[in-house]
Amino acid sequence: MPTSPALERAAILTAKGGRLMSGQQVSAELLAVVVAMQNGAPTVLTLGEPPRLPAGPLLPSHRSLQAATRAWVEEQTGLSLGFLEQLYTFADLDRDERGGRPISVSYLGLTTAGRPGIGVWTNWYQLFGWEDRRGLPSDHLDPLVPALLAWAESEPELRRQRRQRIDISFGLSPHPWRPELILNRYELLYEAALVPESPAADPSRLAPGGRMAGDHRRVLATGIARLRAKIGYRPVVFELMSSDFTLRQLQDCVEALSGHEVHTQNFRRMIEQQALVEETGGQLADTGGRPARLYRFRRQVLAERKVVGTKLPISRGR
Repeated sequence: MPTSPALERAAILTAKGGRLMSGQQVSAELLAVVVAMQNGAPTVLTLGEPPRLPAGPLLPSHRSLQAATRAWVEEQTGLSLGFLEQLYTFADLDRDERGGRPISVSYLGLTTAGRPGIGVWTNWYQLFGWEDRRGLPSDHLDPLVPALLAWAESEPELRRQRRQRIDISFGLSPHPWRPELILNRYELLYEAALVPESPAADPSRLAPGGRMAGDHRRVLATGIARLRAKIGYRPVVFELMSSDFTLRQLQDCVEALSGHEVHTQNFRRMIEQQALVEETGGQLADTGGRPARLYRFRRQVLAERKVVGTKLPISRGR
């Protein structure tokens, strides 16, 4: 997403320490959702406890917000980012317990790097425990739904609107489960006081998943939603894979990112029809069975990555 010169000038000014008309202190930062696949799991780079997303400054010497984000992430963590895209600007009044009004311009970055210079890789399903649907029947009813329905019934004038949001977001019949609606689900759980970030949260009835600092779990949900949506029309998954891989490894990566199983035959048919990969001539022997052929993404596909996508096939029925 391009950023206007006016926003960049405003961010530079506030980074130096500005004030709102009310006298409230304003600060600006660049917030990074840095994603990598580690041991087959989708992970995000976090720092500290409670975990927070890495943040860095915007300096007058940086020619753009994107260049600034790429520079400080690579300098501080030692990670080389491939794909990098602006997500959203977060500026809510109550988004930080420290006071003031921090304005965060967030970015989604992908890498295949290993150990970071700072921080740790955190499995994002430890933070969003309701999002991993792999291994569950297609008609699985999330145990959070009864609490959400009770919340919907608690306000008669809002019952219909709330029930519709729950049905769509949590895939209640006749609606399918849509992986990219993670932010919608998190915001519903927040409103229903089922996550610890909610001011009215009851510790005895919280959704599974650890708390993050400030509103960083909302920022992360925004990044995961963007990535899950993108793997439906753009091959960003390529940025998370090694240079050669088996088709099973590619499918595992897509399923891990989406938290959603895909039909193996449909997946391989789609890969073949879109001519996304080509054989390397090598094989992976350590599969527990017959050696598996190794593939790589075709150079032409990598060059056209803004156009070509890896659409998710329908989920496997059970």
